[in-house]
Amino acid sequence: MIASVGIRPKTKVVFTGTPLSNAHAAMIMVHGRGATAESILELARVFPTEGFAFVAPQAENSAWYPNSFLAPIESNEPGISNGLNVIRDVVKEIETAGIPSDKIIILGFSQGACLALEFAARNAKRWGGVAGLSGGLIGHDVTPRNYPGSLDATPVFLGCSDIDFHIPAKRVKETAAVLTSLGGKVTMRLYPGMEHTVNDDEIEYVSGMLRKLTEKE
Repeated sequence: MIASVGIRPKTKVVFTGTPLSNAHAAMIMVHGRGATAESILELARVFPTEGFAFVAPQAENSAWYPNSFLAPIESNEPGISNGLNVIRDVVKEIETAGIPSDKIIILGFSQGACLALEFAARNAKRWGGVAGLSGGLIGHDVTPRNYPGSLDATPVFLGCSDIDFHIPAKRVKETAAVLTSLGGKVTMRLYPGMEHTVNDDEIEYVSGMLRKLTEKE
């Protein structure tokens, strides 16, 4: 793993897998509150890695924004905007290395999943895939969801417990509906009684997303 200082001031970005200069595809991995870039990269060990670069930015003080993702968006600014800009910078670095957006999977867990999903909605185009593990779109119930653009059949996976204390199942379902309306090919799975974690079924599904990208080579 190596740290990159080329993204934005004070932002550490950690890489593993195939170097960007040699990779055919990439996954951006966005950690949750209180976690680290290194910890989310541990998931890369259980994913197919051949030809893939795995890239994880580090949030300042290990949190992308201060309050619940269900709070009004303005109460979580400038954290949300800063986090979205970090992902945007990472995308630019990957694309500069010659990997197009339809070969980039954006994955996040918990707070990182919320940020990743919000980024995909606000930057709707054909991505290699989007995976929100225990997350949903950011904002209060009355937040308008008039996102521009089209996901153009991007594969989207949403996995979450049906009783998650942090992520209401209702918001996961709303997120699935919004991303479907944006043209995403959405798969949603709510797991009965699961804790706030990542399970084997989610790992296998996301692994399939990676394999499909390499099959196109």
